Amino acid sequence: MKISMNVTSTFYGNVTNDIEVAKAVGFDGIELQNPKMDRYLAAGFTPQSVLPLLEGIEVSGFGAIQELELDAFQAEAERLAALAEIFGAPTLQMCTGPVDVNTVKDFHAGRLDPQDQRFRGCLGLSEREVIEETAKRVAIAADIAAAHGLGLFLEPLGWAPVNRVGQALQIFDIIDRDNVGLAVDFWHFWVSGDTPEDVATLDPKLIHAVHVCDGIPVPAGEIPDQAVSRNVWTGGGSIPLQEWVDAVKATGFDGWYACEIFCDKSAELGFHQVASTLRNNLAILLAG
Repeated sequence: MKISMNVTSTFYGNVTNDIEVAKAVGFDGIELQNPKMDRYLAAGFTPQSVLPLLEGIEVSGFGAIQELELDAFQAEAERLAALAEIFGAPTLQMCTGPVDVNTVKDFHAGRLDPQDQRFRGCLGLSEREVIEETAKRVAIAADIAAAHGLGLFLEPLGWAPVNRVGQALQIFDIIDRDNVGLAVDFWHFWVSGDTPEDVATLDPKLIHAVHVCDGIPVPAGEIPDQAVSRNVWTGGGSIPLQEWVDAVKATGFDGWYACEIFCDKSAELGFHQVASTLRNNLAILLAG
C-alpha cells in the first residue's frame, strides 16, 4: 500500500509547491490534476519542466477527463493522456458528468432552459440510455489511454446520473477493455448509497485508486453537493473511515490511497500542516 497526496490537500497551492510539500511531508506519490496543471501550463511552462520537480516522488494518477460533447471529450482525453504519459502516471482519471453540480440541481428543479448551453450529459435519459451513452465515452477514453500506455479509472460522481458501483461495473462489461478500473472515492460512494460491503466484493484489479475523504449527510431529496457535504476535516464527518479502508483492504488491493479534502478551514491553514496531518491520519487508518 502506498500513500499519495491528492492536490486538494494543498487547495490553493500550485504545481510547484504541491510537489514540494508532498515530498517534504513523506508522501510516496502525488495525484496531479487540472485545473492546477492547466494553470501552470497557461503561464508558459512546459510539461517537461515538471519532470525535475518530480524527482524522488511517483505520480499515482492524473486527471481528470470530464464528460463533454463528444468531439470536445475526445480532444480533452487525448490532451490529458499525452500529459499523463509525460508525467509517468500509470493511470488517467475520468469523471462521470455533468461535473457541474449546479447544472444537475437546475435540471432537477426545472430551471435548466432548453437553450442553456451548459453540458447536461445523460440528465433526463432512461437508466439504459445513461449506461449506454456513458459507456461510449468510457470506451473512447480507455482506448486513448491505452494508446499512451495508461490505465483509465472511472470516478462516478455522487450527483451525476452514473453514480453507483453497479452502474460502473455494467459499463465495464459493455466496453470489455482490460485497462479500465474505478476510483473508490469514499464520499461519492457513500452519498450515492454504496456501502463498505459493496466495496469488499470488488475485484482488486478494478481498483486503480482510493480517495480517502469524509463528509456529512445530505438531506433526503437534495442533490449531493461537495461544497456543502465535504466541507469538513477528514475524520470530523460522518463516514466511518476505518470501515471503508478495511473494506478496500479486504479485496486484496495494495495500490494507491490518496488523501482528498474539500474543507474551507483546512484550505486556509499551512500547506505542510494540513498535508502532513492528512498523511499521518491515513497511515493510521491503513495500519488499523
